[in-house]
Amino acid sequence: MKECKVIRGGLGFHGKQGMDYFSGVSAESAGSTGICMHMLVLPPGGKAKPHFHESHETAIFQLEGSTSFYHGPNLEFLDEVHQGDYVYIPAGVPHQPFNPTDSIARALIARTDPKEQESVVLLPESMSRL
Repeated sequence: MKECKVIRGGLGFHGKQGMDYFSGVSAESAGSTGICMHMLVLPPGGKAKPHFHESHETAIFQLEGSTSFYHGPNLEFLDEVHQGDYVYIPAGVPHQPFNPTDSIARALIARTDPKEQESVVLLPESMSRL
C-alpha cells in the first residue's frame, strides 16, 4: 500500500557536485519513484563542479539570496537567479551554479531522479568557468 510521508529536518549531505544539501523527498527518505526534492545551501563564494544530470530534469526555486550559473554545452551562457525566481534545467544540459555574493543562498531543488545523486555526471574541471 502506498502511503504519504512527512520528512522532518532533513539530514545534510555533500553532493558529488561539491555542494551541501539537506535531504528532503527521495527514494531513500520516502520511497519516491520519480522525483526528489532537497534544499541547497550555498555559502558566499560557494560553487559547484561543472556537471549535468543524465536523463533527468531539474526545477529550482530560489528561497533566499542570489546566485548565478553558467550553462550550455560549453558553459557559455550566464544567468543570475534572485530570491523568488524559478529555474528549469533540461536533462543533459551542463551547468555550474555559484554564489558570487557575500550572503548565504538557499534554494529548493526538485529532480525527476528519485535517487538524486545517481544521475550526476561530473565534467572535466578544465570546463569550469570559476
